[in-house]
Amino acid sequence: MNASRGKLGMTTEMAALMTILIGAMCYWDHIVLATALGVVTMTLLSVKMQTHKLAHMISREDLYATIKFAIITAIILPILPQTGYGPAPFNVLIPFNIWLMVVFVSGISFFGYILIKFIGPGRGVGLTGLLGGFVSSTAVTLSFSQRSHNSQQLSRALALGIMAAWAVMFLRIIVIAAVLNRNLLTYLWMPMTVALLVSVCYCTYLFVYRKDQDSSGLEDFKNPFDLIPAITFGLLYAVILLLAHWAQIYFGEAGAYASGVLSGLVDVDAITVSMSELSLQRTGLAPATASRAIVFAAASNTLIKGCIVLFTATASLRKIILPGMVLILATAVGVAMLI
Repeated sequence: MNASRGKLGMTTEMAALMTILIGAMCYWDHIVLATALGVVTMTLLSVKMQTHKLAHMISREDLYATIKFAIITAIILPILPQTGYGPAPFNVLIPFNIWLMVVFVSGISFFGYILIKFIGPGRGVGLTGLLGGFVSSTAVTLSFSQRSHNSQQLSRALALGIMAAWAVMFLRIIVIAAVLNRNLLTYLWMPMTVALLVSVCYCTYLFVYRKDQDSSGLEDFKNPFDLIPAITFGLLYAVILLLAHWAQIYFGEAGAYASGVLSGLVDVDAITVSMSELSLQRTGLAPATASRAIVFAAASNTLIKGCIVLFTATASLRKIILPGMVLILATAVGVAMLI
């Protein structure tokens, strides 16, 4: 046994005890529990090497970062109010939703760090961007732009993750419109599909022509948990959300485009849902007008994410992202004006 030979570890001993315990449970007719324990024990034994590798990879900094993330997620978030306060437009300022954005910005960096440790910098960053784009491509952009200062070797991989998140945003718009308003989709599908294809093509270019040194930056990829930038983003999110909701209330149909641009500074899902519902009403917006407002929201969202990269990322990341941003904006807005 390992212990008798002077080696640390009690795997064999614990497995033997579990075998006796499972056998006793079968004798006492606890078959379901015995089966479950048997499967769990077998699974843990089969991933023993991976578990040892994980234990060696975890540092004290990683442990502290995990505890901090657990506190802001499992302790602070659940106790925050989930209703707005005051008359419109102030009723959109819901503490739970605002802090949720803080949690998500921190979580994107944290989740990406875990993926990168296990599957490598290039693939881990791209997968994180793709998955993060299903929730907030803006948060992915902010997180990866900040990360570029500590991992300049990963500029191309970070750009791939950002562009993947942007591509998912256009896909989300198409799906929302398809579910809520098929008539609106007939006007909206072309500019969104063109923007999606441009994003995918640029992602493909970044993936195929990644530099070899991108995969060598793992040693510089420290634990990313930093709450100050995430809180700053949450406050900015609240301010812009308030302004966008105010424009929607007081400008009406004449302010549809302005509302779309303002809403796009924060999020495209909310304006897509709103315009889909408004264009369904008999006295509401025309589908063509609603679709242009959504396209302008997507364009302003892309522009604000480009500004995040320009003002917070390194020069190498800016150089890679800028051509893709220009292509997306030009194609989406150009096609929208033909509707």
